[in-house]
Amino acid sequence: MAIARFPSIVIDCPDPGALATFYGAMLDWKVEVSAGWAEVRADYGHCISFQQVEDYTPPVWPDQKVPQQMHFDVIVDDLDVGEAAVLDLGATKHDHQPGTTFRVFLDPAGHPFCLCVE
Repeated sequence: MAIARFPSIVIDCPDPGALATFYGAMLDWKVEVSAGWAEVRADYGHCISFQQVEDYTPPVWPDQKVPQQMHFDVIVDDLDVGEAAVLDLGATKHDHQPGTTFRVFLDPAGHPFCLCVE
C-alpha cells in the first residue's frame, strides 16, 4: 500500500508568477499565483509549483557546482502516520519546519521533500 499519493514538483525561483506564466503558456495549463508561490495545473490534476527563494542562484547545467533546485511534495491523509512511515523507510525529519499543513524531510541522499495534507 502506498504511503503517499500524487507527487508534485516544487521549483525554487526568484519570481514564481513569471515562471508559472511561462510554463502555463507552454503547457496550456491553468496558472494560480499567490504571495511567494504559484502553480500550473492540468485539467486532469497534474501540477507544477514554484516557490520564491530569496537570493536565488540558478542552476548551472550540466555542471553540478550549483545543482538543480526542486523537491517533491506528496499528499498524505495524516501527517503523523505519513511521518512514521517515511521515517521507517530511512527519511530524516528536518529540524526546520516552517508550516503546519506540511512537514519537511530529507530522503536517504539528503534531498528535501514534504509530506502535505490537502
